[in-house]
Amino acid sequence: MVDQMRRAAVSIVSNIAEGFERRSRAEFSRFLMIACGSAGELRAQLYVVEDCGYVDAAVAQQLRQRAESVSRIIAALRRSVIQRMSQTGK
Repeated sequence: MVDQMRRAAVSIVSNIAEGFERRSRAEFSRFLMIACGSAGELRAQLYVVEDCGYVDAAVAQQLRQRAESVSRIIAALRRSVIQRMSQTGK
């Protein structure tokens, strides 16, 4: 489970970086959506490790809140990218 959680966390930042490097707002938006999905995956995995007793409930809750915050930030960035796409037609 630790490896899966680590991969999900790394996937968040990796997808943001990859989307940005594509130099296309549409591609960046798509990769931001994928990064949000990875953040959701990480939150789900935190429920699993809590339910299995691997992590204290308070710690799991704190980490889920951080992951939720990351999701909100990525979603806001994506909305901004989409807004700019509609303004410029790109």
